[in-house]
Amino acid sequence: MKSFFKIVGAVFAILFTWAAYLQYNDPDATIWYVIYGLAAFASVLFVANRLTFTIATIFCLISIKGAYKQWPVQFQGFAIGEGDIENIERGREACGLLIIALVMLVYALRIRFVKGLKI
Repeated sequence: MKSFFKIVGAVFAILFTWAAYLQYNDPDATIWYVIYGLAAFASVLFVANRLTFTIATIFCLISIKGAYKQWPVQFQGFAIGEGDIENIERGREACGLLIIALVMLVYALRIRFVKGLKI
């Protein structure tokens, strides 16, 4: 089971790095480079057994808060042409943050149960 989570962490490190790269044409690319870069770095730390429960939990909560603030007034899907581009962009960004939050939650729970940390 240990190697399964290492593989998951490595895969998400690659996916978050790829997501950061894809932001090159985004008007607010710098902030997304930082967000996805930190998620990739946290994934690398998880694979190396250096990510702490506290950091993973904090990153999860910050990502949830960011997704809440970023969520569009009216969700209109992800594909361009299905609605207002601003709503689509905000929906994409919010879902990206939710993916980060979910991955960080999995990391935090794995760390907690492996190390037996008491809250």
